[in-house]
Amino acid sequence: MRGPYPGELRVRVIRFVEGGASRREAADQFDVSVSSAIRWVQRFRDDGTSEPMPRGGSTSPLEKYSERILALIREQPDLTLDEMVLALRKRRIPASRSALSRFFARHGITVKKKPAGGRAEASRRGSGAPTLGPRARLV
Repeated sequence: MRGPYPGELRVRVIRFVEGGASRREAADQFDVSVSSAIRWVQRFRDDGTSEPMPRGGSTSPLEKYSERILALIREQPDLTLDEMVLALRKRRIPASRSALSRFFARHGITVKKKPAGGRAEASRRGSGAPTLGPRARLV
């Protein structure tokens, strides 16, 4: 999807319509859609602006609690996502696992219980199990 039309094109369309032309004529003249010409002129008459509307999503409701969430992480860095959600709800902060995960991603925070190297060394054999000798063969 491409971005909004440049402001200069919008101004030319609006001036053309304000000069007495119809919105359809302006759309044909400047090679834009009729609906765009209608919206641009309407917005200019309502607000006096020809600039495009701001783009982008909304902000997360968790952002207003960001200091409290970050303080919780500093206090208890080993909590899982589910435990963090429960702790936040006890503090009357509405949170869900997915919203909290997105919050952490935006703030560059990773949540890991243990370093990966510690788990890789775990042995499947018990401590009393005999080891295979150098001459042992698998059959």
